[in-house]
Amino acid sequence: MKELWQYRYFIISSIKTDFSTRFARSKLGGLWLLISPLAQVLMYALVLSYALRAKLPGVDSQFAYAIYLISGMMAWALFSDTVQSCMNCFVKNANILKKLAFPRMCLPIIATGSSVFTNVVLVVVSIVIAFFCGANIGFNLIYIPLLATLLLALGFGAGLLCGVVNVFLRDLGHFIGILLQFGFWFTPIVYMINLIPPQYQHLMYFNPLACVIEGYHNVILYNKAPDFSLLIYPSILAFLLIALGLFVYKRAKNDMADVL
Repeated sequence: MKELWQYRYFIISSIKTDFSTRFARSKLGGLWLLISPLAQVLMYALVLSYALRAKLPGVDSQFAYAIYLISGMMAWALFSDTVQSCMNCFVKNANILKKLAFPRMCLPIIATGSSVFTNVVLVVVSIVIAFFCGANIGFNLIYIPLLATLLLALGFGAGLLCGVVNVFLRDLGHFIGILLQFGFWFTPIVYMINLIPPQYQHLMYFNPLACVIEGYHNVILYNKAPDFSLLIYPSILAFLLIALGLFVYKRAKNDMADVL
């Protein structure tokens, strides 16, 4: 932590550079941060809204399913973007690792910072859209930072662990991409949990993302506080993932530059 604090200006400037290079020569610039996820929401809403709108109990709005989608998508975007950014940060910056002396832990922190900034913009715009769609936005919105922090911890822990292993086993990157696709459909984002047969619904909560994303749905769709009992399991898992990621990183950091 002391080393990261000493390199804080390097981390901040690297996050700024990441955004400037990502949208270089782009006419729309940072708008692409919003276009892709919102286009995905629009696609699912147009295809499935009529069929699934009636499956949302206690919500009387023609845009209920769109609001449900928006709240789930903004949560998934933070997690998946953090995992993929952290997983690729060491391989992507192989030349820097070989030439410059700096704490290698700066790289996943930079990747996480970029994901946070991207998601903040997405969340603000998504909440505004949900409000105009008739969402009952209220005081419970204060729980979004808590839920986002939990998703960020899960994504950072998984991403750091996979990022270190990815240096030595490049096939992992392709495998995680496929796993995230399965994870998206095994998480109640496009569909509701009540569509699953009752005897199997409890199995959904073995997925830590389902527990957190239900909190997003409660806050944005129903204007209710999240069920904190559901957040205990993701919190413990996030702690274990970060601890395991740091342990693996500590054991492997001296060999990473040579392998890269």
